[in-house]
Amino acid sequence: MWAIVGLSFGTVLALAGAFGGLGAFLLVLVLGAAGFMAGRAYEGELDLAELFTRRT
Repeated sequence: MWAIVGLSFGTVLALAGAFGGLGAFLLVLVLGAAGFMAGRAYEGELDLAELFTRRT
């Protein structure tokens, strides 16, 4: 399943780069990464508290 998700995301990035330029490519890349992290956090596979807490 993850191979198909990766292929889809790569296709979307390629289309954004081809038709929208570098700005659209970077926007799709950043929003895709944020959505991936949000999905992993929702599934319980990523603990966002570790990312945003200060270590003493």
